[in-house]
Amino acid sequence: MIIFPAIDIKDNKCVRLLQGDFDKVNVYGNDPSLMAKKWEDKGAKFLHMVSLNGARGEGNVNDESIKKLLSTVNIPVQMGGGIRSKERVKELLDLGVNRVILGSVAIKDKELLKDLISQYKEKIVVSVDAKNGKVAAQGWEEVSDVNSLDFCKELEEMGVKTIVYTDISKDGMMIGPNFDIYEKLSKETNLDIIASGGVTSIEDVKKLKAMDLYGVIIGKSLYENKIDLKEVLDLC
Repeated sequence: MIIFPAIDIKDNKCVRLLQGDFDKVNVYGNDPSLMAKKWEDKGAKFLHMVSLNGARGEGNVNDESIKKLLSTVNIPVQMGGGIRSKERVKELLDLGVNRVILGSVAIKDKELLKDLISQYKEKIVVSVDAKNGKVAAQGWEEVSDVNSLDFCKELEEMGVKTIVYTDISKDGMMIGPNFDIYEKLSKETNLDIIASGGVTSIEDVKKLKAMDLYGVIIGKSLYENKIDLKEVLDLC
């Protein structure tokens, strides 16, 4: 199981939000590339990066930080946050992003998603953000009536290989992940599942690993020193 340290960028700073609330921001550094280097030096093999401004439709204001981060580390980086066009996908892959994570556009424009999967295959990852079992979009600010498990099965049929599944109600709350949904996803799909949201302890990681998940994203727990990255990497 791959451990993905999370780097969320807002206004070119490294931050964490509470439950995706843009009014509840903790800043952990003014240079995201230094944080990325820190996780690489501690042994991380892959990073998960999100442009929060992009997720809110505020444009590519973090691009300079993204470029600097990509040139600072030697490990692969997957990135999401407001990626809604073929042009932006190509731009990020050309910059050196290893995999591009699509969110809202995967719900709202299935034809574009199919087109991108056809062209870029496993370079395309879909982020499924859910609240009470329903898919959310637009930086978590819109909740649809689409069942998240059904949506994941549909993505698999369309050719998606990897998903990042986040239970918004758990994110940043330090109360543990939604184990039930990951167990269902693991049993009912053949997707590579990356768990995200609420991972608080090494015990959480052990339980997710026992489900044979592909990966887990750890954010606030690393920044608050609740989980030691080296210890969790040794486990996995």
